[in-house]
Amino acid sequence: MLTDERRALILDRLRSQGRVLAADLTAELDVSSDTIRRDLRELDDAGLLRRVHGGALPRHGDAAPFEARARRAPEAKASIARRAAECVRDGQLVVLDGGTTTLEVARTLRDDLRARVITTSPPIALELADHPGLEVTVVGGTLRPNSLVTVGAAAVEAFRLIRPDVVFLGVCGLHPEIGVTTSDLEERDVKAAMIEGAAEVIALADHDKLGTAMSAVVAPLSAVTCLVTDAEADDEALAPYRSLGIEVLRA
Repeated sequence: MLTDERRALILDRLRSQGRVLAADLTAELDVSSDTIRRDLRELDDAGLLRRVHGGALPRHGDAAPFEARARRAPEAKASIARRAAECVRDGQLVVLDGGTTTLEVARTLRDDLRARVITTSPPIALELADHPGLEVTVVGGTLRPNSLVTVGAAAVEAFRLIRPDVVFLGVCGLHPEIGVTTSDLEERDVKAAMIEGAAEVIALADHDKLGTAMSAVVAPLSAVTCLVTDAEADDEALAPYRSLGIEVLRA
């Protein structure tokens, strides 16, 4: 088998299985472990996967500016947001994590909703500023220019002092074994504090984020009570989440 054919097969296995193990690839392809390590290293260098101990995971995440990310998959984001907004009830204390999908949730909240909203996202706060029935609190900290969220010790401490009814969590990756992940360590700390005392945690993830993992683990999947995703997520991709007892809502 040619090198390009072998690497194409590795990427195909990664897409279908959500991860690859170096030992399995060595046996299946009948090549040395050094060859597989080299393949994984060079595929990682090319940005096609993320090497981890013993194998590799899909590479996912978008470090583009907020406005650029907002233009990605607008239909999927809007459908997820509409489905997620149906979960909010009057009188609740709601945390809206930063992100382009959670911004869509803010835009979709019904006009007669009466609730309190806490967010680290200035764009979400501005979107809700004129909502007649919402009390909106913006958590302070250092503003991340690309993601437009606040991070730092003050933000972490603020969330440790509250017990929200529901957290709507924006995620970079959602892997059945690794859990909820993101690419920024400081954002990771804030997200973890958000969900620590929450009664319900709703993860918002389109089909491209399922089975993927980034470098910073926010929480195990046991912390997630509900997953809202788009219509392109098939039953096979969603089965591992359902098997863990997570309610799955497909927009």
